[in-house]
Amino acid sequence: MTSDLTDLIRTIPDFPKPGIQFRDITTLLADGEGLRDLTARLADIARPLDADLIVGIEARGFILGAALALALGKGFVPVRKKGKLPGKTVGIDYVLEYGTDRLELHEGQVPQGARVLLVDDLIATGGTAVAAAQLLREQGASVLMALFAIDLPELGGMAALEAEGIAARGIMTFDGH
Repeated sequence: MTSDLTDLIRTIPDFPKPGIQFRDITTLLADGEGLRDLTARLADIARPLDADLIVGIEARGFILGAALALALGKGFVPVRKKGKLPGKTVGIDYVLEYGTDRLELHEGQVPQGARVLLVDDLIATGGTAVAAAQLLREQGASVLMALFAIDLPELGGMAALEAEGIAARGIMTFDGH
């Protein structure tokens, strides 16, 4: 296993706006050993929970969620932004820093009573992850845990999930925004 996955994360200063230190996971994804390592670490956390489905949040959560689903032999369900899914959908509107957005999934794709793991590449404020978890709960699913490659603890996302009764874990942490 790669000893320090953080070495594979590229930091891009002042993106998407001044003062933000963007943590770019694409450099880790391009490293075969790093991606295998990250997936194995996520699977080690997830395996004992014995989820029915892995749910990934658009967009990089699709990559990590699908890899995790494959590692665990589970199905994968994408949570998408508004208007991206071709079938009948259910959705939830949520507040962003400057406006609102909507997350959707195909109606009936997450069965009532399903035990799910929510996956994304990074947790910052937690707004999107909390909304995704709420949408899954509205469909009758039990969100066992939310898993992230990267946690930015200063922004409070993990605490926001835990305040909603959702266990959350990150593989790496970075200071700052």
